[in-house]
Amino acid sequence: MMRLSPPPFQRLQQTHQFDVHYGGSEANVAVSLAQWGLDTEHVSRFPENELGQAAIAHLRSHGVSTQHVDVGDGRLGTYFLEHGTDQRSSKVLYDRAGSAFAHIDPSRFDWEEILADAKWLHWSGITPAISQAAADTCYDAIRAARKLGVTISGDINYRRNLWQYGKTARDVMPTLIAETDVVIGGLTDFENCVGIAASDFTDACRQLQRQFPAVKTIANTYREELSSSQQKISASWWDGKSLLTGRTYTLTSIADRVGAGDAFVAGLIYGSLTEWTKQVTLDFALAACTLKHSVPGDVNRVSVSEVQALVKGVNIGKLLR
Repeated sequence: MMRLSPPPFQRLQQTHQFDVHYGGSEANVAVSLAQWGLDTEHVSRFPENELGQAAIAHLRSHGVSTQHVDVGDGRLGTYFLEHGTDQRSSKVLYDRAGSAFAHIDPSRFDWEEILADAKWLHWSGITPAISQAAADTCYDAIRAARKLGVTISGDINYRRNLWQYGKTARDVMPTLIAETDVVIGGLTDFENCVGIAASDFTDACRQLQRQFPAVKTIANTYREELSSSQQKISASWWDGKSLLTGRTYTLTSIADRVGAGDAFVAGLIYGSLTEWTKQVTLDFALAACTLKHSVPGDVNRVSVSEVQALVKGVNIGKLLR
């Protein structure tokens, strides 16, 4: 997608200019992993125009392959982000109707060929919310990954304003979650996507695994919003038997919170593929998520060493020369 944001602290009604960023849930994850040295590929559909070319160039500039990006009619999905500050909340307006991605053709993708050498497939709940064609394409990818033994993660982030094509999340998401190994989601996501109402995260995880036995692990971030500028963030990871928890970071001057969840997911994937322990992986993922709040734009422009330094509590706020 293309993100258009007024300059910091301005409202949409008053601005005369927009900052442009490119991003998207799965794309943001791919960019982080590519920056950390892993071979990644983003599979999507972009418009056959200059904005589609700009989106492709954005991914390639970060080392993400676009070999299987389809191009065709339509427009590039857009959203407007108004940054909040202090007690004023941030606000997102979606403008995705008629996008090239909404009209994606599932038959254009040979997923067994695309995933032939892959170790991991990641999808997000935003994709199946866009259109039936996008949901079908996502399911085809999951089904092929399952057949090939590729690990599958799904960030089931529920976006109420995106489900506009006649299906609800509960109509679509259970089929996708049923074949997913690693689920990222919170209590609100579970309730809206699969109808699980739980008293706490551990209870929700147990219910989810009873309903979907293929799910091996479940992770989530927690945010305490003191204001738009000051928040606390932590995370946990259910390993199938017990709950691992991370430390709590206090954020006192947030530059941009968009993409923080994607940075967390990227950290989980990176640590898992590096074969770290789950606790080390969770600590890394949470630190990556925390650092994203200091980086404007959708993608997390930080290195592995910077993330590990935060985990260790070194070089925090220093002038490094």
